[in-house]
Amino acid sequence: MFKLFSYLKSYPKMVVLAPLLMLLEVAMDLLQPRLIAMVVDQGIATGDLSLIMRIGLTMIGVAIIGMMAGVGCTIASSIASEGFAADLRTDLYRKVQSFSFANLDRFKTASLITRLTNDVLQVKNIVYMALRIVIRAPFMCIGGIIMAVLINARLALSLVVAIPLLVLALSIAIARGFPLFAIVQQKLDRVNEVIRENLSGVRVVKAFVRADFEKTRFAQANQELIEITVKASRMVALVLPIILLILNLSIVAVLWFGGIQINQGNMQVGQLIAFINYLTQILTSLLMVAFILMAVSRAKASADRINEVLESEVDIKDRTGADSSSITEGELRFENVSFRYQGAKGEPVLKNISFEAKPGETVAIIGATGAGKSTLINLIPRLYEPTAGRILIDGKDIKDLKLNTLRKSISVVLQESLLFSGSIYDNLKLGNQDASPEEVSQAARVAQADYFITSFPEGYQTQLGQKGVNLSGGQKQRLAIARALLKKSKILILDDSTSAVDVGTEARIQRGLRELMKQCTMIVIAQRISTVHQADKILVLDDGKIVAQGSSTELLKSCKIYQDIYTSQLGKGVI
Repeated sequence: MFKLFSYLKSYPKMVVLAPLLMLLEVAMDLLQPRLIAMVVDQGIATGDLSLIMRIGLTMIGVAIIGMMAGVGCTIASSIASEGFAADLRTDLYRKVQSFSFANLDRFKTASLITRLTNDVLQVKNIVYMALRIVIRAPFMCIGGIIMAVLINARLALSLVVAIPLLVLALSIAIARGFPLFAIVQQKLDRVNEVIRENLSGVRVVKAFVRADFEKTRFAQANQELIEITVKASRMVALVLPIILLILNLSIVAVLWFGGIQINQGNMQVGQLIAFINYLTQILTSLLMVAFILMAVSRAKASADRINEVLESEVDIKDRTGADSSSITEGELRFENVSFRYQGAKGEPVLKNISFEAKPGETVAIIGATGAGKSTLINLIPRLYEPTAGRILIDGKDIKDLKLNTLRKSISVVLQESLLFSGSIYDNLKLGNQDASPEEVSQAARVAQADYFITSFPEGYQTQLGQKGVNLSGGQKQRLAIARALLKKSKILILDDSTSAVDVGTEARIQRGLRELMKQCTMIVIAQRISTVHQADKILVLDDGKIVAQGSSTELLKSCKIYQDIYTSQLGKGVI
């Protein structure tokens, strides 16, 4: 957890100011019982009203100074801890953004959300406590012991019994509580995962009348979180009554033996009152320490989870001296490429893939579900790294290119057309922030999206709901295509991106693409023969291997798999 404290370096003034102000507040609090003793022993006992007034005004002044110091400490601690949390969240988010798909496969989405929110919150709370209570509690405890000893050293011996008992109780509670708090965060991950899946798939849940099942699934995850949280909190709950018991017994002992010393003339009443106040401050400080340590035990679990993300090695990154020159042609070549997911056993997903796509060519990939089509195209922008072989663009191994250079030269339209909340115009410009309104309209026209966009009352400024919920599947696909066209990349990848549009609209999109993207190399994945039949080259993928490649005419003569697909969709007719 101490590694994360380095994020406080950006707030040196607040980190120094908060403890100093807290020390001032502690000093004022420690002074008050001494002043009370003077009021009782020197003012009330002698009937000196002027002395009582002077000491009373002094106590008010001390209280005001302590209050101002406490408020200042709170402000400084809040600035430092909130800034710490914001910087930590930013770095976590940037780290997640740098992950390859293989890295993301290691962490579930729900877990990453928990780490970015709840885990950061737990650590932030500890930072806040460290700048306030962690300073206050030990100094109040030490200061209280010193002041108690100065009042009556013999009576202070009662602390020799009370403090070790408290330390023992705290040690047992922490030792048993720490492992439980790590499990609490895991159960919270599970609750977030169920919520996320249910909200994302709410239409499927309702369509299949699975609401009761989902309620049961959530109730189970929620109950598991409740049980482990209660079990962990029970350890904390045991600490408070133990400390209160020790505190009350200590006060009884002090009153008993202090009364005896007063009767013997060895102690004054005011001193006894001050001693009890100091005793209360000491044991209350230990109670603060107890809660801090329990909070630390939970924050430690959160800090470990945060560090796991921050220290995770990004497996796809720029090589030293990577080429940053732009891609000018878009020639693509696979040379004996194989791929296996990390930790997977058995046969590779892709086996010895070799093909070439010349600049301006359209290469289509067709095959059964699970043949490895989407995996293949994920290798081109280095979302995954090949297990063997290499991929070249313009004759350069993509591993030798800077990731930004590579990915700026590739536009990808994935199977799931993900849109963001905001206007249609802003979603389209995601592909090119510098695009003019005319360029945005042209891309939309080519993607056959302009006519339905302009049919909305607000046109291109129409606000989209989360994931484009207020659009149909076909409309979202066309917007995703338009967004990719605006990027004006040398390589365009379409992963079954017209599956939700009708054949006529698809044909118009293809004609527009061929006209607009003449100098662009296109890789098209599709299930429809009508989508791929005009491609310059068609790759037939089966069980992770290219079993045939050529034009549609050539494959109809030589490839049984392509013939079967063609016949199943079009019968014996010709397109």
